[in-house]
Amino acid sequence: MTFKELQELVKLINKSNLTEFKMKDGEFELSIRTNKHQKQKQKQQAAPQQPAANAPQTAPIIQMPPVQQPYSPPAPQPAPAPPPAKPAAEAPAQEPPKTDGNKQEESKYLEIRSPIVGTFYRSSSPEKAPYAKVGDTIEVGQVVCIVEAMKLFNEIESELAGKVVKVMVEDAQPVEYDQVLFLIDPEG
Repeated sequence: MTFKELQELVKLINKSNLTEFKMKDGEFELSIRTNKHQKQKQKQQAAPQQPAANAPQTAPIIQMPPVQQPYSPPAPQPAPAPPPAKPAAEAPAQEPPKTDGNKQEESKYLEIRSPIVGTFYRSSSPEKAPYAKVGDTIEVGQVVCIVEAMKLFNEIESELAGKVVKVMVEDAQPVEYDQVLFLIDPEG
């Protein structure tokens, strides 16, 4: 769980009427307690003596036991991503020809990368067709896949327009932040 995700979780709990929240995922445990229940008791006890004042709520207390070893997904990681592609206009002028024709071909393509850590899905359900497959022409803002993180399914929209040349990740595989998901030919 990233720091940003923790912050969002704390905000949600603060807005809710929850007084305690516990979560366990493998070796990772999270326990959050708020003092809202205590404040309500204090207000009830203080009500006959004095009017209740709007006191700011304090932030919840986050207790996290030390993690002995970081969580690693059980599935093997995909092959390392190719180096970031240079813009198509600059690539021929600055790069000398490479000996490996396949890598030279891949360097002219632009990359769609994962904005979050999670599990990659090509479609919204196993029965449905993939959002984007090799040979499809995609537009800016078009949903190309889903990355599930903490039981939330996040639709990933393309920031590029072009033809899908290669899908770099298998369906239902874990992905890292900034991992290449698709190679796009902007001229396609």
